[in-house]
Amino acid sequence: MDRSITNRHGLEVASDFALFVEDQVLAGTGVAAERFWSGYADLVDQFANENRALLERRAQLQSQIDAWHKARGNQAWDGAAYRAFLTEIGYLVPEPAPFRIDNGDVDPEIAATAGPQLVVPVSNARFALNAANARWGSLYDAMYGSDVVGPVPTGGFDSVRRDAVVARATEFLDQTFPLLAGSHGGVAEYAADAEGLVATIAGQPVRLAKPDGFVGTRSDGAATAYVLRHHGLHVELLIDRDHPIGAASASGLRDVVLEAALTAIQDCEDSVAAVDAADKIAVYRNWLGLMKGDLAESFDKGGRTMTRRLADDRRIKRPDGSTLTLPGRALLLVRNVGHLMTTDVVRRNGQPTPEGLMDAMVTVAAALHDLNRTAGLGNSRAGAIYVVKPKMHGPDEAAFADRVFTHVERVLGLAPNTVKLGLMDEERRTSANLAACIHALRHRIVFINTGFLDRTGDEIHTSMQAGPFVGRAGMKGATWLRAYEDRNVLIGLAAGMRGRAQIGKGMWAKPDAMAEMLEAKIAHPQAGASTAWVPSPTAAVLHALHYHQVDVAARQAELEGQPRPDLDLLLTPALADGPMPQDEVLRELDNSAQGILGYVVRWVDQGIGCSKVPDIDDVQLMEDRATCRISAQYLANWLEHGVVSRDQVEDALRRMAVKVDGQNAGDPAYRPMAPRFDGPAFLAARDLVLSGAAQPSGYTEPLLHARRAEAKALSQD
Repeated sequence: MDRSITNRHGLEVASDFALFVEDQVLAGTGVAAERFWSGYADLVDQFANENRALLERRAQLQSQIDAWHKARGNQAWDGAAYRAFLTEIGYLVPEPAPFRIDNGDVDPEIAATAGPQLVVPVSNARFALNAANARWGSLYDAMYGSDVVGPVPTGGFDSVRRDAVVARATEFLDQTFPLLAGSHGGVAEYAADAEGLVATIAGQPVRLAKPDGFVGTRSDGAATAYVLRHHGLHVELLIDRDHPIGAASASGLRDVVLEAALTAIQDCEDSVAAVDAADKIAVYRNWLGLMKGDLAESFDKGGRTMTRRLADDRRIKRPDGSTLTLPGRALLLVRNVGHLMTTDVVRRNGQPTPEGLMDAMVTVAAALHDLNRTAGLGNSRAGAIYVVKPKMHGPDEAAFADRVFTHVERVLGLAPNTVKLGLMDEERRTSANLAACIHALRHRIVFINTGFLDRTGDEIHTSMQAGPFVGRAGMKGATWLRAYEDRNVLIGLAAGMRGRAQIGKGMWAKPDAMAEMLEAKIAHPQAGASTAWVPSPTAAVLHALHYHQVDVAARQAELEGQPRPDLDLLLTPALADGPMPQDEVLRELDNSAQGILGYVVRWVDQGIGCSKVPDIDDVQLMEDRATCRISAQYLANWLEHGVVSRDQVEDALRRMAVKVDGQNAGDPAYRPMAPRFDGPAFLAARDLVLSGAAQPSGYTEPLLHARRAEAKALSQD
């Protein structure tokens, strides 16, 4: 046996990984290494074969669906026949009788309070800490540093821009915390007494129109913060007349600080590039540091070394003299990988084992440090561990995940259902059977979440043989998409998720387009979603404004009991109804090829799983494996049906590789793809398109992992 491998209860484990688990993850948890590895071996023995069988079932269903579409040829779409066929093969299952979830004790950030949710790669410690600390953020900074009040400045301080920011913030305060008379813009002084907040306007005391919106006060260095609350979210008026911003304000208002990212998903999946033991250790180490509360990251900023740590809680003095403690950090969830991939980090009888089983064991074990905490910075106050489980296909796979975590709880000595699961509604078989999926997880489910990108990728792959799909613009208006978004909310509400779990919406993928986000993303709380994904702390602060504008709990109460869109609408693919204009096709071809290459070259060559990638028009977009999946599946579908030819695809990939090389010319770590077009990154992008129709569920992971491993091997030669 290779000396880098060690045996643990019949498991062949990478030695550095085994030492990390034993010396760092388990130390201080009360779980002995013997118990952990014995339980891990049992987990593999009990579940690995079933995991494999579930994947084989996916492939079998896909083969049957492909054959059905091919047999029908060019016949007109028949929704009733299609639904009957899907029922016959077991793709559709009977819906359970009406039920209500019973998920035990859940933190209020998930159960009761609506607000933004950040998603970050946990492999990047600085990003992970930024997300955790994004619970609170400056509205002034978010507006001044984004395009909300006009193009982002490139020069020095702009007093006109400051005044525009103050005006927008004042508008927010007047709408959210109105005074009995006058405007917050006319306040000369803020104060507090036993009855609440007092604002002085034109020499007269004025109170809040709703006095119970005042919570209390706290000190923030030289500043005093007056803490308010609306729709369960807190807002601070930060007063500091000695600060340049406060000095320019009649009231001394230096800033308006918003409670923003109530929750943050620390991602081990789509936004990371982890293909071996070293990569997985790096991912787990940061999650462990978050759960222990001691994660820190030092970096250089302006010639000074800065160290980022987790933020402290906020202690508020109430009007009656008592103290209220508010969390200083977002409630953290960890996203595990799905059921598809296996890993060489832990083998059984010489064979790779499911990576999802490894994530389950290690991320939950790391979270024991939070549950066992007696002092310091904690995460869950409800004694829960929050795991997001992505890319599950249907209720059998959801039930499988439930039993996996039941086993993990037993091994680690946890009470049943301590591990709470978030169900990503991003695969069509889950969407079509969502009530049954929720029912399978009813004792531990804490959120359902729609994701347009992965869901579209699976939509295309599932109906790959039905015909060519419409372009991206047409897809955004497709019948199935509206049905998908509406059904997700209504099915969640019918299952009793209001006040007990999150109903979420997907990511805003344009991190620099905050003005556009402010216009568009209010649709998420208006649709009844209690959370929606944002790509940055700045976006979290700005999106928090929407949850003050919309009372999500009241909106959910209005929606509860409404009829959901018919299942046939969800199952109708968005196929082109005739030949598409050639200029539109070529534009989409170049756009998709450029997007795939721009993302893949960083993933494969540099191990960057999520980043801002300039699109074909040099607009920065957040890219991860989900965005890559949809682009690859689009081109694979069009190639399959002759909308584009293989020669056109090959030509587009080469031309766009040259463009991507140019876009990355300033990166000293970047390896150009042109003119040879034979490196692992270019070949990975090519494989994703040319082999896209054959990839399991259209996923990008198998090809990306293989090419990343190849690139790492080449770099060591």
